[in-house]
Amino acid sequence: MAGDRNINTGGGNYNERIQGNYVQGNYYSAGERQTFAEAVAEIQNLLVQLEQSYSTATTAGKMAIATETITQIDSNPTLSARILSALKAGGISAFEQFLNHPSASFVICALEDWQKTKETQA
Repeated sequence: MAGDRNINTGGGNYNERIQGNYVQGNYYSAGERQTFAEAVAEIQNLLVQLEQSYSTATTAGKMAIATETITQIDSNPTLSARILSALKAGGISAFEQFLNHPSASFVICALEDWQKTKETQA
């Protein structure tokens, strides 16, 4: 059984993904939902910009896009803080659901590693 459902709770949404017999759920307040959506949109736009310089047809190109994405996020403290906040609110699996790009899987892995590095530095 697999599926997703969103439940409006009045003050935010509860998002649930069912994979096999495992249910993963996240509650997002209205503010977190907006922060998360903005973070995803910013990364999505960055990916579209980077595909002008790097090929999405090769593994090396996708890896380069992921590397450059993290470099640009890391060099912008405001963006970095927004992405970290969104990752804490929604988790990496939420980003997996919403990023739509040929290099998304590489970016997700890079974001996950970047988040762990940032959290250990804090």
